[in-house]
Amino acid sequence: MDKGDDAGVYLLNEEQALIQTLDFFTPIVDDPETFGRIAAANALSDVYAMGGEPLCAMNIVCFPVKKMDMEILQGVLRGGMDKLKEAGCVLAGGHSVEDNQFMYGLSVTGLVHPKKIWTNQGARPGDALVLSKRLGTGIVSTAIKAGRADQAAVDEIIASMEALNRATAIRAQGMDLEVHACTDVTGFGLLGHLAEMLSEGIGFEVDSAKVPIFEKAMEYAALGLLPGGLHRNRKHVEDKLQLAKDLAPERLDLLCDAQTSGGLLLALPPKQAEDLVQALREEDGLPAAVIGCVNSQSATITIR
Repeated sequence: MDKGDDAGVYLLNEEQALIQTLDFFTPIVDDPETFGRIAAANALSDVYAMGGEPLCAMNIVCFPVKKMDMEILQGVLRGGMDKLKEAGCVLAGGHSVEDNQFMYGLSVTGLVHPKKIWTNQGARPGDALVLSKRLGTGIVSTAIKAGRADQAAVDEIIASMEALNRATAIRAQGMDLEVHACTDVTGFGLLGHLAEMLSEGIGFEVDSAKVPIFEKAMEYAALGLLPGGLHRNRKHVEDKLQLAKDLAPERLDLLCDAQTSGGLLLALPPKQAEDLVQALREEDGLPAAVIGCVNSQSATITIR
């Protein structure tokens, strides 16, 4: 708990350990099935971030029965089921309560070999940092709420948020890579999750120009269309940052932007990182990139 890892792991035997996680939130898009797919992909992501494979899941629902049509809930559950099927994960049941605020998510159980668990600790000086998805979902979502986002930008972030992190996890495992640390980038933003990965004797260097972002997110950030969580994320990590003098403010905004169903962030040897990125781009069509490296500047994140 003190390291803020993505899920709990329970040892069963020498060959198997259970991964357990839970995540649910309020609707972030209007279409019920789209929301269901995003929420399910987000919940499943924590299992992939630990190096595991999802086995089964249970729905978690808070629903205002007297205020919303049940067809909305049915659509959300269908969307969630679509993603579970894609992940090869069985829906084993769930629980619902009547509530004034609609929320949906999943409790997910996965399986991992005890010697192949990924955690957010263990990055080594010299490692490269790989990010598998673009940043900017929070900023574009804010632009949507303000009526300023164009449809192409909306479609881009929805496709990204719906995408499972399964391909990245399976690719890294199948290539037998030395993943020293891993997490998924969600509510704390890239820098917040990097801060969780810090430990004594290591720091991170991020080349902001290499970080994959949604093109329109930069434009919206420059217009001041920033979610409140972004400012909290920045304040949380500001004492750990060393910033280049010429760093554009909106680029720092993107690095602090809270993500929904964001990508995996992995630390591994440089050559393996390049091989992984090439495979993810060419074989899986992902916008993965090497975004920086691990150094020995203790508890410091350098942004250039």
